[in-house]
Amino acid sequence: MTDHIVTSFSEELEQLSTNVSKMGGLAEAQLQSAIDAITRRDMALADRTVMQDQQLDDLEILIEENAVELIALRQPMALDLREAMTAIKIAADLERIGDLAKNISKRSLVIFQDYETPNRLVQGLSRMGKLSLGQLKLVLDAYTNRDVEMANKVWVSDEEIDEMYNSVFRELLTYMMEDPRMIGMCTHLLFVAKNIERIGDHATNIAETVSYLVTGDRVVGERPKGDKTSTTSVATGT
Repeated sequence: MTDHIVTSFSEELEQLSTNVSKMGGLAEAQLQSAIDAITRRDMALADRTVMQDQQLDDLEILIEENAVELIALRQPMALDLREAMTAIKIAADLERIGDLAKNISKRSLVIFQDYETPNRLVQGLSRMGKLSLGQLKLVLDAYTNRDVEMANKVWVSDEEIDEMYNSVFRELLTYMMEDPRMIGMCTHLLFVAKNIERIGDHATNIAETVSYLVTGDRVVGERPKGDKTSTTSVATGT
């Protein structure tokens, strides 16, 4: 392989990594905007966040096309092949994070147009959102630095978001049981909380992908999970 071809191949890999990092920055900004929109009750910001999702979709398509072309034409091996494959996987997770941030903003618009929302409930969602945003920032740094230890921190911290989600879930359930008029609003807030919890799951997916990229080994063992809402039962008075 000539020096020219080696240089060109390296540049293509670097551009692929750059685009993934760019997409990560966009996803991070979109999540930040979604959290700010619901915390501040900012409907204009929520509107803008919904509209910005197309940028992530377009970038995911570009990354996938470039990675597939690189694999087909260059036939990379070992680490270089993992670079291309993981770019596709991470881009897919980032695209889903963007979708979830968009959904949070859409719910915010409905909530603030149609309901008077207690500040306590909004603040609980805000704390959850900031925690998931912190996870996303950390895992994107792990990807940029190819840092397995940093990725593992994200992997083990997902349980914290799950536990916060459990708390918000129980609180919203209590509101609905005590006052049926709160059911509509609380249902929307539950969807917001679940979207934030799912963002944490996607950050954990990226952490596993980063670990595989660097080491060549897949993460083994059961992923730490603390979401117990699927087994939560509603107690009725007698």
